[in-house]
Amino acid sequence: MHGAAITLAEKYRANGIRYDAILASDMLDLNVFLSCLRTETATTPVAVYFHENQLLYPWSPRDGDTKKGRNLHYAFINYSSALAADRLFFNSDYHRNSFIEALPHFLKRYPDFQNLDTISAIRDKASTLWLGMDLKAFNAYRCPHRGANSEKPLIIWNHRWEYDKNPIGFFRILYGLVERGIEFDLALLGERFKEEPPYFKEAKERLGSRLIHYGKAPLFSDYARFLWEGNISLVTSSQDFFGQSVVESIYCECHPLLPKRLAYPNHLEPSQWSQCYYNTEEEALEVAVALINSGEWKQPFRGSKSVVKYDWSTQTEIYDTQLDRLSSGRG
Repeated sequence: MHGAAITLAEKYRANGIRYDAILASDMLDLNVFLSCLRTETATTPVAVYFHENQLLYPWSPRDGDTKKGRNLHYAFINYSSALAADRLFFNSDYHRNSFIEALPHFLKRYPDFQNLDTISAIRDKASTLWLGMDLKAFNAYRCPHRGANSEKPLIIWNHRWEYDKNPIGFFRILYGLVERGIEFDLALLGERFKEEPPYFKEAKERLGSRLIHYGKAPLFSDYARFLWEGNISLVTSSQDFFGQSVVESIYCECHPLLPKRLAYPNHLEPSQWSQCYYNTEEEALEVAVALINSGEWKQPFRGSKSVVKYDWSTQTEIYDTQLDRLSSGRG
């Protein structure tokens, strides 16, 4: 979030092109970028797309700054970039609302010049621009769900192997199923980084033959088939501003078990799909047991159409309209 702004500014100038508008990621320090291009971008409208934000992103428990109550700098970059932009787009209603609601507490942590009056300006230029996804790409790999020829469900994990996805809570629920004598298989998908978390290694040993896949699927086709074959998508994330992998599993008709918070109620209306939500880890275990014992998991999830709206076949026109409005908005 530091050097990229300078590097991109240099590349922007080298292109020698005057653009109709600039759409920047929330990971860019927009003020540094624009300050390096005062002449070139003076009349160019600018928007920031918030895929995530540092005000609300959970700190890693291994980060020493957590115990010391810092660092506020990255969150301030998000805040100051929001001030500098003409428009702000968020990938979900939850993300937009939670970011704006978090600003008063964040700004009050500073001893003076808190600038609380700037929050209304940020709110007024913020809107939701749902994440566009190529969901229809999954259609080519559609196959029968495992429930058609198996007596035990396939549970799917299809997230990064990172702390913010709460894998420890996920495994605790699975161990609870084992203790109850509930039969299941598990596909542990998702990207893992240089250091393999110890609780994944522990799960590999404890779950044994139940584990039918361990690690990132080598090809998209393999990943897609796992989702279509899967029966239950158990989600325990501590943070999701949108939840792309969750939407993918819902689209592929996995039964989602979701914490009743974060962005998930934006995808499935809780009043209509109450059986998909839980409030506590203990409740998640009970919901999972009930779903498996009922045999409902054998049927494809009926709420998959709720997320079709995120496919580019719908979102492209919406994005075009928003970007047209941005480009004609100033200068």
